[in-house]
Amino acid sequence: MTLKRKQVDLTKGSIISALVALALPIMGTSFIQMAYNLTDMFWIGFIGSHAVAAVGIAGFFVWLSSAFVLWSKTGTEVKVAQATGDKNDALAEKVARTGLNAIFVIALIYMVILWVFNRPFVLFFNTADMTVNNMAMSYLKIVTFGMLFNFSNQVFTGIFNGRGDSLTPFIFNTLGLVLNIVLDPVLIKGIGVFPEMGVAGAALATVVAQTFVFLCFFTAIKFRHHLFDHFRFFKTLEWPLMQSILKMGFPSGVQSAIFTMISMVIARIVGSYGATPIGVQKVGSQIESLSWMTAQGFAVALGAFVGQNYGAKQYDRVLTGYKKAMKLMLGIGVFNTLLLFFGAKWLFLIFIREPEALPLGIDYLKILALSQLFMCIEIAVSGVFNGMGDTKPPAIIGVVFNAMRIPMALIFSSESLLGLNGIWWSITLTSIMKGIVAYIWLSIHIRHKPEFAKSLMNH
Repeated sequence: MTLKRKQVDLTKGSIISALVALALPIMGTSFIQMAYNLTDMFWIGFIGSHAVAAVGIAGFFVWLSSAFVLWSKTGTEVKVAQATGDKNDALAEKVARTGLNAIFVIALIYMVILWVFNRPFVLFFNTADMTVNNMAMSYLKIVTFGMLFNFSNQVFTGIFNGRGDSLTPFIFNTLGLVLNIVLDPVLIKGIGVFPEMGVAGAALATVVAQTFVFLCFFTAIKFRHHLFDHFRFFKTLEWPLMQSILKMGFPSGVQSAIFTMISMVIARIVGSYGATPIGVQKVGSQIESLSWMTAQGFAVALGAFVGQNYGAKQYDRVLTGYKKAMKLMLGIGVFNTLLLFFGAKWLFLIFIREPEALPLGIDYLKILALSQLFMCIEIAVSGVFNGMGDTKPPAIIGVVFNAMRIPMALIFSSESLLGLNGIWWSITLTSIMKGIVAYIWLSIHIRHKPEFAKSLMNH
């Protein structure tokens, strides 16, 4: 990292090469972020399923934080990409600074809320197991201190991705993961002079790693990146620009928040079956996120690609890129389906080894495997919408069909029907519906955009 990195121009050259070159580091960054949780799960799994359940409960509020991150990150990333495509570096710099200013305030507010309402938030899940609840509260309190760095790192990543530089975030997040991997066994199990801290150790390891990544980003954005030769973090706020950024990111943030809250309600329903199923869902969702992160990596790359080309008014290239990207996503979806379905047992055994939990985990992964292709389609479509600055359609689709999971889970999980597996089927069926509706909506949306009229004739 001794040389300044310049943005990548996605408005020319091979489309597939550009998408893959941009997507691979983004996917790598997503896997790195997910690996923080998987590393924690691996070591906490040695403590037992109750410890896994505790981290799973606290993890919902880390997950919920993504909604507030997206409020700033989505608009910042899209506007940086569009300004880059339009060769307007001054605007890109203003957008980046404004997006960071916004996320600082949002993070501080969220941290205060988590600290004040720590106990009632954890007790919402109704596990009736105070050992699990106390571990969850301990984990959540410590993680709260790192929220400012966690929030900022994700917006930093969006800024660099929007410029076409996805390698820098990948490098920094990889360094953070390495530090987390080293610290996890030291703090969780206790090695040398360090006491055994259990789940609190996992939380502390994550906070330290995220702080380190923040310092890497701060140094790079201040001194080593082409866009930010004269970057200042604090300057007179551009209120109209901030409003525009937050307005664009608001639908994505609302969708993510509602999705997480719905998942919390689902987890509460799962909790009625005991602490073990909560741990199973936590581990199963982390394994399934291998599929989600892969698709999301291509979707973010596609969003940056569409954003730059849309900003440059190269609409034919937007359509060509979307169609080629969709073919790649179909292949990823099929592969992920086969992996989760046929590898369910061995994937789950990596994290939880208790005999009573294993069959529950296998059922979870096999049922969720059937929705992976449609999930990949939905995520790719969202990337295209976001790149064009049309963030509302993906949000509407997500909110409507995710909300359907609650009544479906309550009905399907009745003893007369499918029991616990009925909850997993409600997730799979709504994912399938989201993929189908998203694809149809985007097709209609493009046909009704005047700027695509000429390009559609060539396709």
